Amino acid sequence: MSHLITKPNIETPDDVYQWLIDLHLARSEAESHKINARLILLLVNHVGDREAIKEAIEIAGGQPG
Repeated sequence: MSHLITKPNIETPDDVYQWLIDLHLARSEAESHKINARLILLLVNHVGDREAIKEAIEIAGGQPG
């Protein structure tokens, strides 16, 4: 596996968290799900590393990476 970075690695995590909160303001649950799916696909495409993506999916699903 590619050894996914799972330790904090964002310069301003509070800003990023706020951007995510703001993104969902005044959205329906269905709209928020669509936005989350698009965001995930955009970030997965940016990462591009198949093994890192697989490891992230496994970790997110509760399976050991």
